[in-house]
Amino acid sequence: MQLPYQIFDDFKSIIRTRLRLLAGDATLAKEEGKAGNTLAAHPLLATLSEAELHILLLALLPQVAPDFLNNAILEAFPGGGDLPLLGGVKGESHRGLLPTGETALAIFAGENLEDRLLLQQLLQPDERLAREGLLFLETVREGEPPMSGRLIIPQHMADFLLLGRESAPRFSPGFPAKQVTTAMNWEDAVLAPATRAQIADMGAWLEHQHKIAADENLARKVKPGYRVLFYGPPGTGKTLTAALLGKQYQKEVYRIDLSQIVSKYIGETEKNLEAVFRRAERKDWILFFDEADALFGKRTNVQSAHDKYANQEVSYLLQRVEDYTGLLILASNFKNNLDDAFVRRFHAIVHFPPPNVQERLLLWQKSLPASLPLDAAVDISELADRYELTGAGILNAVHYAVLQAYEQKATGLSQPALMAGIRKEFLKEERVV
Repeated sequence: MQLPYQIFDDFKSIIRTRLRLLAGDATLAKEEGKAGNTLAAHPLLATLSEAELHILLLALLPQVAPDFLNNAILEAFPGGGDLPLLGGVKGESHRGLLPTGETALAIFAGENLEDRLLLQQLLQPDERLAREGLLFLETVREGEPPMSGRLIIPQHMADFLLLGRESAPRFSPGFPAKQVTTAMNWEDAVLAPATRAQIADMGAWLEHQHKIAADENLARKVKPGYRVLFYGPPGTGKTLTAALLGKQYQKEVYRIDLSQIVSKYIGETEKNLEAVFRRAERKDWILFFDEADALFGKRTNVQSAHDKYANQEVSYLLQRVEDYTGLLILASNFKNNLDDAFVRRFHAIVHFPPPNVQERLLLWQKSLPASLPLDAAVDISELADRYELTGAGILNAVHYAVLQAYEQKATGLSQPALMAGIRKEFLKEERVV
């Protein structure tokens, strides 16, 4: 259900009136229409207060009428000039005024200190607007007034209110996460017995966590959430396991590659990840942080201002990860690369070792095409014994061999084609066949 667009015409009248009152126009009566009554018919917003509804509409306004705030302010203050009371910022692409917390305070509370403090309370992170993922204040640099941050409605929520449908999150610097899915099943995953046992423990938490939360005694003592470290060489099944857990327990899995998002700009990394955490908590996603040592590695000695802020980012994220109430998985190639203080926060540390000979044979068997038979000369037992490849490496080698067979119009999968695929994988790792 989308918002009735008439609501914005009514709301514009409210803002024009409030701005003129703020400018000192004493001839106006305070009859501002009833925008809230119309909006309250929307099921998502029916229980919000009028003040909360007005703040939400103000944040939505630039998406509906990009030039309205600029024009309305010019009408109320025709002399122009610097108006710090009204706040507002310019975006990188948007040419209109983007409202901040200060804009909301000025329009809806004026200079009345008591009203301003009451409205400011509504914009706190633990209040309903932020808690339910409707709206939040952008974090500003330390030392600047928090209300100077932009009013931000997550784009999926804006789409739901304006278009009547909730959009899937779009991968971007501001939302650096991609959904992970798989067509494979647990039968396709070849894992060491110890690894599989620990994965079963994670499944037990996903299955029964709600019972812990409902237990009168344990709920007070056991912190919500489950944090797991996956470590082992690339290609050993870490991402596949996360995807299979999501598939089995019908939870969306979102992967964040930390090596791709660690920002050269101080403070940007945590700001970008906050949007992911906020939506993940509301949707109960499984969060999968890949290349975790890029950000959660051993903290450096403070030798410069950059080191100081980099360590602050890590400290912030350590706390944010610990506070996450769902399943959170961090993946790293090497356990020893991670900060010791962070490792202690894990509920489980799961090792994904390279497959042994028997596991490699099973991986070869599971990777062969159904429509292309093996030539009689191929002995996959020998391939498994002689060539130490991960599951991903074996699948890549088979994929290459199958393409070569199709290209050469062969009727079967030959030893030379498979060896060419194996050489290709060894070259990636600068190894010699």
